[in-house]
Amino acid sequence: MEQTKRVGRPPVRQEGQAEVTAAPKTSKILTHSYKEPEGPMAVTYKIVSNGGITYMLSQANITVYDKEKDSVRQIRYCPNENSVFVDEQSENARKEAVIFRDGYIFVPREKPNLKRFLDLHPSNKSNGGSLFSLLDDKVNIESELTKEFDVFEAVSLVRDKHIDELLPVAMFYGVNVNRPVSEIKYDLLRIAKSKPHEFVSSFDNPIVKTRSLVFKASEYNVVTLKPDGCYWTDSNNLIVAVPVGQDPLDTLTRFCMTERGSSALLSIEDHLSNT
Repeated sequence: MEQTKRVGRPPVRQEGQAEVTAAPKTSKILTHSYKEPEGPMAVTYKIVSNGGITYMLSQANITVYDKEKDSVRQIRYCPNENSVFVDEQSENARKEAVIFRDGYIFVPREKPNLKRFLDLHPSNKSNGGSLFSLLDDKVNIESELTKEFDVFEAVSLVRDKHIDELLPVAMFYGVNVNRPVSEIKYDLLRIAKSKPHEFVSSFDNPIVKTRSLVFKASEYNVVTLKPDGCYWTDSNNLIVAVPVGQDPLDTLTRFCMTERGSSALLSIEDHLSNT
């Protein structure tokens, strides 16, 4: 007889029969488990400048100071030897050329003697030389990451800051502020990308704030800036003389940041708060 598929409510649990329930699902917590590998690592060295397509490193009479033995010893690279010191190499030692290609030489972990030779070589930048240096990929990556974050932060300031907060920085960098906001921000964006760390720091720079106040005081006729000196507009009294060839705005800014000019800065702030 053909069986029919039962549909509808589930069968009734018989007395004494254990109820089976599905185990609750738990979310897996991801953790970063990377560990730096131990032991020797493959490394790369690079020519500092003008390496050309190929560059053969000199091995003729290369001597180094050995601190452990307190003596000057000759070194050379022989792939079939465990030591780079000539006096520890066998009679069958065969020297091999050390060649940089396109300015770089890659040293696998299986060649610790080549790494030792390059680390000891007098032309290595770490030994006071100027020819080549170790290319530290980890340091370079971290450095690039820091730069990218600096750029992101600087660009965010241009995007999020109100124009009143951006104007002092714009004036500090010599940006023409008598233009539409979009044009001012565009110029600031270029500055932020070219020198992000300096740009971010400028928002807390007291010189930036003081220069902005002096500039605004000039715009509101609180002070008058002339090639020979900076004057109070209402009384025409001299605040500070301007040396020949100096910018009046820079001169008054520097003066206001000194102890002698602190009273002038306070007067400028008072005048501007009443305008």
